[in-house]
Amino acid sequence: MWEWRNIYRGLLMGASDVVPGVSGGTIAVVLGIYDRLIEAINGFFSKEWKKHLKFLLPLGIGIVTSIALLASVIDWLFEHYPGPTQFFFLGLIIGVLPYLTHKADMKNKFQGKHYVLLLIGAAVVASMAIFQTSETTAMEEITMSGYLLLFFSGWIASSAMILPGISGSFILLIIGVYTTVTSGISDFRIDIIAVVGFGILLGLISMSKIVKFFLDHYTSGTFAVIIGLVIGSVFVIFPGVPESTGLLTASIITFLGGLLAAWLLGRVEYKG
Repeated sequence: MWEWRNIYRGLLMGASDVVPGVSGGTIAVVLGIYDRLIEAINGFFSKEWKKHLKFLLPLGIGIVTSIALLASVIDWLFEHYPGPTQFFFLGLIIGVLPYLTHKADMKNKFQGKHYVLLLIGAAVVASMAIFQTSETTAMEEITMSGYLLLFFSGWIASSAMILPGISGSFILLIIGVYTTVTSGISDFRIDIIAVVGFGILLGLISMSKIVKFFLDHYTSGTFAVIIGLVIGSVFVIFPGVPESTGLLTASIITFLGGLLAAWLLGRVEYKG
């Protein structure tokens, strides 16, 4: 049976993938489909590929549609209301932590080494805040070396994208091609979309195999790292305390909205 419900899940994942600092993997965790996503990407290259296609195709339709339609909207929100927008996603990220700790069964399964892994994961992602860049201009005339850079950027970004807590968009920002990619999507530049898309595809395939191996053989340790990655992303996306009372009020409201969205999504998904 085709899982057309995944279209709306893909819309949410695609919207988050456009935001530097927010991971589509984190949203997959919120939606309760992270384990199945990893399994489906790996299973697509097996004899049961048709079953996994029924899961992945609707999800892919949602992700591509969302990125195509919402890239400009989210860019506009970040340009005009950066603080409140970041606080919304901050609430969404924090809202996923209770589910993650419950799924990992931290109280019963975590030992000292798991908390060390958690801290390492948090430190790795939090340290990325140091590398934030003010890259704003897109490449105009792209040479062969530019296309190679875009390909490897897509590959590295998608490898990060599938891990909760690590933002593929933020990786593009660090590399210095975020504006080129988002402008290419907005302007429907087939060359940019094709090159980056191929890199993303290869990255998803390779990283999903690695994640599946560790989830199967080192479940608690993998969840410890994932929780750490999500915690670390809080430090990356936190925009600082708003300077004016109006911005502070708006940021509190959007932060609570993010928490509420995570809670509502959890109720919808885990009951349905």
